[in-house]
Amino acid sequence: MDFKITNDAVNRGIEYIMRHLEDEISIDDVARHCNISKYHFSRVFRSQTGQSMYGFIKRLKMDQSALKLKIEKKKSITDIGLDYGYSSSNYSSAFKKHHAISPLEFRRLVNTSCVEHPFFEDVKASFLSFEEYDKEIRIEDLGDFPVIYERNIGNYIELGKKWCEFTEKYKEYLKEDTLLIERSYDDPSITDLDQCLYDICMTVEGNCPLENITTIEGGKFAVYRFSGSIPGIFTAFQGIFNVWLPDSGFQMDERYGLGIYRALDAEKMHVVMDLCIPVK
Repeated sequence: MDFKITNDAVNRGIEYIMRHLEDEISIDDVARHCNISKYHFSRVFRSQTGQSMYGFIKRLKMDQSALKLKIEKKKSITDIGLDYGYSSSNYSSAFKKHHAISPLEFRRLVNTSCVEHPFFEDVKASFLSFEEYDKEIRIEDLGDFPVIYERNIGNYIELGKKWCEFTEKYKEYLKEDTLLIERSYDDPSITDLDQCLYDICMTVEGNCPLENITTIEGGKFAVYRFSGSIPGIFTAFQGIFNVWLPDSGFQMDERYGLGIYRALDAEKMHVVMDLCIPVK
């Protein structure tokens, strides 16, 4: 089931959680940040996301730590667990309960040649070599992006429909230099497909009168220009995470990945897109 998160306090709460995921955060902390009573905020949060706030925080910790296991190969499992507030034994137990596999087994099974495609069963997601990715990836300092945005929880397979509705709804703000941007918070090879959190965004002038305006923080990004079929976007992202990033000498920082559309032919399912991974 898909959820569009329209409540401003819930969106502010989610952003607070994402910024403090490696801290000891409680429901009280989030509600206090949003200036709403814990009990009221908990009810609104569940109605907007389909999850309890406690369950949402725990899910993010488990899924984001799994991503770290994949991309930070030299960092110990114990230290990754500690990053998210778990002792060594507690982390292994919580991870196995959530993912049905131990952290050690998960790390051993990370594939650097291919991965099962979660959206298109007949598409094989095979990766390029590190050298091939490294030749195409450039490190850029991107500016901030003021955007109109809508935040969703659900399966990325619905993105095409969401984009059509979004661009139709805000067509009066579409200009020649408008950028369409996806901001993804979850790795669909890790997170349950129905729980993926993502924003669809459109750049806009800073004086836009709409309420659902935010700023995507810029900074240093590893940028890979993808040109190919829409199913190939997942493969390219996974190749960067599984093959390039672990051996690149860079680390992913606390910001989240972006997909910036440069050209799109929906009829032919062909896209040109900058896949942007925040690095430090």
